[in-house]
Amino acid sequence: MSGQKQKRELSSLAVDLFPLIFVFLAVLYCFRDFRFSKRDWIVLSVFIIIWCLFEYLRKHRYSDLSTKWKKRISSHVKTYVTLIILQFVVLLYLPVPMVFWKQVITMTFGTFALDFLISFLIIDRLFRDAGNQKFVLVAGTGNKAKIVEDEVLTSHNHGYQLKGFISCDNQDVCMIESQKVLGDLDNINQYLQSNDIDEIVIALPDDQKNNIQKVLSVADYHGIRVKYVLDYHELFGSHYKITRFGQVDAVNIREMPCDGRYARLVKNCFDKVFAIIALIFLLPLFVVVSILIKLESPGPVFYCPVRIGKGGRPFKVYKFRSMRQNDDSACGVHSTQVNDPRITRVGRFIRKYSIDELPQFINVLLGSMSVVGPRPHRRYLNRQLQENVYHYMLRQYVKPGITGWAQVNGWRGPTDTEEQKRQRTLHDLWYIENWSFALDMKIIFLTIYSAKAHKAAF
Repeated sequence: MSGQKQKRELSSLAVDLFPLIFVFLAVLYCFRDFRFSKRDWIVLSVFIIIWCLFEYLRKHRYSDLSTKWKKRISSHVKTYVTLIILQFVVLLYLPVPMVFWKQVITMTFGTFALDFLISFLIIDRLFRDAGNQKFVLVAGTGNKAKIVEDEVLTSHNHGYQLKGFISCDNQDVCMIESQKVLGDLDNINQYLQSNDIDEIVIALPDDQKNNIQKVLSVADYHGIRVKYVLDYHELFGSHYKITRFGQVDAVNIREMPCDGRYARLVKNCFDKVFAIIALIFLLPLFVVVSILIKLESPGPVFYCPVRIGKGGRPFKVYKFRSMRQNDDSACGVHSTQVNDPRITRVGRFIRKYSIDELPQFINVLLGSMSVVGPRPHRRYLNRQLQENVYHYMLRQYVKPGITGWAQVNGWRGPTDTEEQKRQRTLHDLWYIENWSFALDMKIIFLTIYSAKAHKAAF
């Protein structure tokens, strides 16, 4: 299900970006006599990247036509007003020629107008007109039929009009209001002869093969298209995706939002870019901390314990050494305690402000970690939590992170109690099941500014 949602988001993003690309090329043609400097190209590139980011984060989507026009237009206008303000603030501090201003202004308002035209007039009308005559009849009155009713009614503005339900023999408990049931299988043929139906949705249990065949035969006789509802929600929950396994249909169980190709590309690109920028800006701090560590106690600057990463694969984590004597890097079982005598003075300071974790941007750059994700655990702790916490190992579906949803909600540090173990796991699983790029940005912000993210540091 999440994979289908990502495809819809990707296609809507492509439509959102089309006006920007079209207007950008038109502006280049109209101002073809103007020669861009290297700085101008950089500024334009930055603007386009910002626009793409805003389009991705923008909440109005043409695929959700059930959203009220006023709300969609408000979202549309707010997005462009924010972009315009941001652009003008940047341009005010850059010495660019007047013709460059004209180009940016033309691009901004041209894109706004074309995007508005496409989103609210052309596509809106196409989607509504395409489905206005689609009358749907549902075969079944059980749980599947109830799901179909809810889905059809909530997507009524997409053009589906639910005509009613046909009762079938040997059904589960009827979940449909009696006035919506039009008859049974014996009189479905008579009903179709006197009513216009474009599509029949079969919402029967899988074991009712005879009834399913009867519906198919009647539909074929009248030349009506048929949909068969597959309901895996009760078995697999909400995170699954119907796909192909060779030449057969299959279900990817526990398909998460970050499993999609587009989602992985966005997250990996962001990780690499963010890690490079962070390491460049943190280099002076790394030098100072390294010198202080070496001056206070003998030993290496970095402590590289083995942690368990994505897919259960072990890897070495880069951390600033904060103790005089560290636990064994591969098989250590001694957790850090409050007022631990092994911690140095420098170590106490860098642990309090999580400076000791900053070298893990090297791990992000190497690909073993992500900026945001569940924190990696030691091998023995991984085994312990695997045995005691339900669904704990689902954390290993994704790369571990420098920070995570559990950490910014105050569940960092020790895992001594059952509540600490359970809450950390629940928060990590919630993050995996609800991942989005915007959520990653929120977690990074909270890591820096939220007091909860540092309250358990020692």
